[in-house]
Amino acid sequence: MFGSAPILGKFALEAFPSFAIVGFRVGGGALAFFILQRLTGSLALEKRQHYYYFALFAVFGIVLNQLFFFHGLSLTTATNTSLLAVLIPVFAIIVSTMVGNDVLTWKKVIGILIAGCGVIYLIDPTKASFSSTTTQGDILVLMNSLSYAIYLAISKKLITRYGSLKSIAWLFLFGSIANVPIGLYSLSSIDLAEVSLRAWVALAAVVIFPTILAYYWNTWALARVQPSVVAVYIYLQPLIGAFLAITVLGEDWQPKIFVAMALIFLGVFLVTRRRAGT
Repeated sequence: MFGSAPILGKFALEAFPSFAIVGFRVGGGALAFFILQRLTGSLALEKRQHYYYFALFAVFGIVLNQLFFFHGLSLTTATNTSLLAVLIPVFAIIVSTMVGNDVLTWKKVIGILIAGCGVIYLIDPTKASFSSTTTQGDILVLMNSLSYAIYLAISKKLITRYGSLKSIAWLFLFGSIANVPIGLYSLSSIDLAEVSLRAWVALAAVVIFPTILAYYWNTWALARVQPSVVAVYIYLQPLIGAFLAITVLGEDWQPKIFVAMALIFLGVFLVTRRRAGT
């Protein structure tokens, strides 16, 4: 479901501005998770300052994350978007180290450098310019990954305290405060009567599959298996996304993607691999 986001987003971007898609996605997710949480328990948080913390988490985990992702997607390929998104664990380790929640080792440093080489090779900064075909979009997708990594690094304690579903509900509710108005404003630039059925279906699919169902099933899985088991499946997302981009969207499978994917995956493996018993 998460891996389908770049492909469904590409179809929706044929008619809708990127900010409008974000508004629909976050607004739809907020409504769904609010209802699910109210059906299963109270939405209230224990302390007033926790509402402020969740508002801050939403800035990085929902608002900036989604705006960077879909605007970047509109400027680059779905294949690049899928591949660059796997850097989230690397960025999370770096940010966690900066805030004192993790310790860098030589193995992690080498992994970060290798993954960075893969990104540099994919983006090719020697050709970077604001008129470049994909570079600007690739950079925005990197910023999306960094934003989400900051959210992961600073939200761990409260997410663990309140559980996944209640946390997601508040993240989307706070995120909708910014994303929905921005999305509605961006809709003024298009004639909704001219939007095709295909674009509406793609937009609905973005809200349903990589948002509501993916987040809900992710929460369902977290309640039944170890978080590490759930987290390891992030490595399937770029493979699924790249496969769909090539088969569904007809994007070119360039040889450099093989090299970049190998470097990024090796780097992420070194950064996230733990010793036995840790």
